[in-house]
Amino acid sequence: MTQAAAGSELDERVPGRRWIVRLDPVGRGSAEVRVSCGRPACAERRLPSAAAGRTAAVAHLQAHLRATAAPRADTYCACRADGCRAHLPDTGRNARTGQPWRCGGPVVLAVITDRAGRWWQALECCSRCAAATPGARAAATPRPSAPRTAGRPAPAAAGTGAGTPQFSDQQVTTRTGCPAPLPVPAPRPVPARRRRPPEARIGRRVIPRDLRPVSLRDELTELGDLFRAYPKRPEPDLALLADLQERKARAFLTWSDVSCDVTLRLEAQRAEQAAAVIRRQHQHRTGCVPDGDEPGVARLLTVPAQWEYARSVLAHVAGHTPLPGAEARLLVLMLTLRTAHTGTGNLVGQDVDALGLTDPEDLVEQLTGCGWLSLPGTAGDLLASRPENPTPVTVPSLVPDEDGTGPFTFGRKTRPKLSGWAQRVVSDKKLRKAKAPAHARLLAVTLATWTDDVGRLGPGGRGVTLNALTTRVPVGSRELRDLIDRLTAADWLADTALTGTHLTGRLTERVLPLTCPLLN
Repeated sequence: MTQAAAGSELDERVPGRRWIVRLDPVGRGSAEVRVSCGRPACAERRLPSAAAGRTAAVAHLQAHLRATAAPRADTYCACRADGCRAHLPDTGRNARTGQPWRCGGPVVLAVITDRAGRWWQALECCSRCAAATPGARAAATPRPSAPRTAGRPAPAAAGTGAGTPQFSDQQVTTRTGCPAPLPVPAPRPVPARRRRPPEARIGRRVIPRDLRPVSLRDELTELGDLFRAYPKRPEPDLALLADLQERKARAFLTWSDVSCDVTLRLEAQRAEQAAAVIRRQHQHRTGCVPDGDEPGVARLLTVPAQWEYARSVLAHVAGHTPLPGAEARLLVLMLTLRTAHTGTGNLVGQDVDALGLTDPEDLVEQLTGCGWLSLPGTAGDLLASRPENPTPVTVPSLVPDEDGTGPFTFGRKTRPKLSGWAQRVVSDKKLRKAKAPAHARLLAVTLATWTDDVGRLGPGGRGVTLNALTTRVPVGSRELRDLIDRLTAADWLADTALTGTHLTGRLTERVLPLTCPLLN
């Protein structure tokens, strides 16, 4: 009799409500989305973007939750899907395996959200199922009911039809014999993902933690760090990169022997080839290439001996200029290069006008007046001369002695190469366009002979001391800063920094063919 009464009571209960609000794309090539609800009375909506659709879907679900004040009293758990952990039969006491809706706790209104934000589900389920579902939250709990008297059913709540919820598991009663509301268990939190310690890598390969010998694993780990740090360098260093590739080739060969992995040996061969190519690029860039090969930077002065000759001429001019000032020194430098071998040479007015002198005629007259320069006519005749009728000039101090020796040791064929190099520097297109003064052109010639093989200023790129620089370019510190700014604007210098003792920076790629690298 009792079993029949219990069965009829359970049969009177209805399954809990369940509906879902979905967010789906309309179709390919369109940003519109479609918001649909599982309730028959809810019409489909279309929104212009996923963000607007997500906002509308959440608002629609919240409206349903506000309209549903509390779960109904005469319902059982809605999540009667296969595999629900809370519906497994209780084998410990009074097992009722024929009832698939067996669960426990009061019926609550729960909300389950998709992590990707594509659907939102609301359902009336028991608190045990809500706690067993990761990410589920109880939006509403059953209302407390009035004590039931013997033989009389509990009155329903006005307007809602909600009474005392019927539970399918063991009831908890008070001293008066009435069922007491059970606390709703908190939902089970979403399990946090455990972060594994980062794996050591070199390129795309993971270095095994148990790789032996340990020295090989340390070498591979260090190489991976060095390769990742190389792109962050302010300046490329091809020699360093070639060394890293050679170390990688040796390490991968050892790794291949230890692990018997053929692909590691193939990657070692590729590293060897990369090292050879990068080493060759470095040699081309620095001009130190094997015989028969052309350098990567086609410098105007091709051999190191010519670079030393250019520096020797600049040093001679710094100590033998008869007049003060940077303009006089630049003109003396160009005249010295024209007459270096025999003390005589030809000059036209265009050569002097290209130097950016303030008053070239007056400066030529001062040089002839002090006896350093000899002309067949006047300074005006020199400036008016044209290439078809050049003016012969003589510098007596450069005329060889009776034994044929002079201040310079280079030969007759080297002199025009040095003169053409200097003329190319001082008449650079961007310097002419910027109307750079003679001071800036003299500084450009000087810095072109004080770089390393990749264009960085000073030996090894450590910069040029200001004492040595002002000896070659007689200007003050303020004027020197202005000249550096002019050369930077003319795309001659880059990354410059002027301190109280040094000038650091580099010559741009554009003027690398005009440089005379310092020999280590």
